[in-house]
Amino acid sequence: MIDCHVHLWDLDGGYPWIRPGSPHHRTFTAEDLAESGAGLELTGAILVEASRGDHGENVLLRDLRLRHPGLILGHVGNLNSCAGLDPSRFTRLLAETRPNGMRLGGASWDATPPSARAVVPVLAELGVALELNLQHAAVQAAAEVAARHPALTVIIDHLGNPANLGTAGPGEWREQVRRAARVPNVILKISGLLTQQHGVPEEQVADLVAYAVEAFGPDRCVVGSDWPICLPRGSRAESLRLSRRGLSRLSDAERLRVLRTTAERVYGLAARVDNDRGSLLRCDG
Repeated sequence: MIDCHVHLWDLDGGYPWIRPGSPHHRTFTAEDLAESGAGLELTGAILVEASRGDHGENVLLRDLRLRHPGLILGHVGNLNSCAGLDPSRFTRLLAETRPNGMRLGGASWDATPPSARAVVPVLAELGVALELNLQHAAVQAAAEVAARHPALTVIIDHLGNPANLGTAGPGEWREQVRRAARVPNVILKISGLLTQQHGVPEEQVADLVAYAVEAFGPDRCVVGSDWPICLPRGSRAESLRLSRRGLSRLSDAERLRVLRTTAERVYGLAARVDNDRGSLLRCDG
């Protein structure tokens, strides 16, 4: 299995969203990541940006991947931090840091930096996935962006951040999923459930996953733990178990696609050869 959503951070680097006293207010290293995956039969992980908020994080992510190739199979950079870069400079950043995807986050699509959205066509041109972590209408936004850019792979984090089922029904989310599933270049990531659906019976969470997988199919779904964000609610193993619980209706071959081979395809893992450990771009503007 490939865990398609993990984070690492060093508090000395500055992560403004991490509050003193919170369970996340500590440094998480590659060694911690390896220890958290012991006994889980993982073949590796996708390292996702952690909203440090500057270009330096994109350099750091590639450096971590190069230093831990058996542990970190690919990485997703921070697109928000690229706001203000023109297409040529953004292209140079991608060439130097070689991400498997770039993530754009915010309250909604319209709330993300316009100049960051403006370079999305470059991602489509270069075959780099766009990953979305939006708190409102994420699935709908992904479908609209993917329809405008048919060559672009758009990955939706955390099932599209549906509301906790203890406070709201899944009707609107289900409708958005049905519509997005009609757009073939949209991929759904089954992640974040241990945190977002805290307090909801596991069988109801499994129903969310099963609905999404039925709509998108096993060739358009991947799984992630959201470690170490998940830790206040449970371990990496518990997070992955909850994400996998909704896959029980799949055949063994279909389950393998969700757990590994779809990730290899959408993140371009099988084709990537990266032995260049030379100097990396540091872009301060």
